Amino acid sequence: MKALVYTNPEELTHRDEPDPIPETGEVLIRVEAAGICGSDMHAFHGHDERRFPPLILGHEVAGTIVAGPRKGERVVVNPLMTCGQCDACLSGRSNLCAKRQIIGMNPREGAFAQYLRMPERNLVTMPDGMDPIHAAATEPVATAWHAVGLAERASARPLAECRTLVLGAGAVGLAAGLVLAHRGCAGLSIGDTNDLRRKTAKAAGCGDVYDPVNDAGPEDNGFDVVIDAVGGRMTRQTAVAAVKPGGVIVHIGLMDNQDGLNVRKITLQEVTFIGTYTYTMVDFRATMAALHAGALGRLDWIEPRPLADGLGAFRDLDAGRTAAAKIVLRPE
Repeated sequence: MKALVYTNPEELTHRDEPDPIPETGEVLIRVEAAGICGSDMHAFHGHDERRFPPLILGHEVAGTIVAGPRKGERVVVNPLMTCGQCDACLSGRSNLCAKRQIIGMNPREGAFAQYLRMPERNLVTMPDGMDPIHAAATEPVATAWHAVGLAERASARPLAECRTLVLGAGAVGLAAGLVLAHRGCAGLSIGDTNDLRRKTAKAAGCGDVYDPVNDAGPEDNGFDVVIDAVGGRMTRQTAVAAVKPGGVIVHIGLMDNQDGLNVRKITLQEVTFIGTYTYTMVDFRATMAALHAGALGRLDWIEPRPLADGLGAFRDLDAGRTAAAKIVLRPE
């Protein structure tokens, strides 16, 4: 099969690779669409010790089963493989499984290829008529869906009554804005340093969109809920400054592991700080249904490109040359 292989930092090679061989309980999937995640970009730069070359990256994927009793069924892949037996799994929090493993991370090959092997229990049937380009966005949007759910449960006020700030208008940040709007949140602001991404967020209807560099920043103590979809030192500082006393910060991004938290404010003003990781299968299914129903808008912020041009897509994302919040690669 043809695959896009991470071979060295800032190097991706489109080349022949052996077809994956499914193990017991797995099926073979012909990949129709696979999205580029921020974690793939970290690996591309050599900044992720969990992903080292050579490796096929990619974990946001939709495709068709090509063998077995379910041959021909179109599916969306939940890329998070868990044990199904620990306390976290049995209590509905499988995303916290101590044995969790995600595809596109050593040693498990990912989805930037013509074929992918996956456990059958990780597959969700794609609704009839759903565009696989949109279906592949289920994974990043589910991350936002899960994060907004955590904020909703922790907030002292209903989201519809909250002033909410989203930091970052990449795929997860933009999706968080769309999910918040879907939940009735009218007082929404979203900030991003990239002009093209800001234009995309405005077109998607994500409330007030601002430039953190050149515009007046969010006012201190002004927001009931802050979602940090960047996860850097500066955005953590902004989040803590902007959140109201008694408010909620949800931290999704993983840009760096530096400081940025004003622990004194968090403590004295009873701010709830929540770290969030991926989603549960319930979140995943609900997200796919919402995407298919059009509940999260037109999804015209997703751009398809050929898998063979994957290196160019990575470089465009890295340089901020695309207005697309999500680029999805399609094998030939």
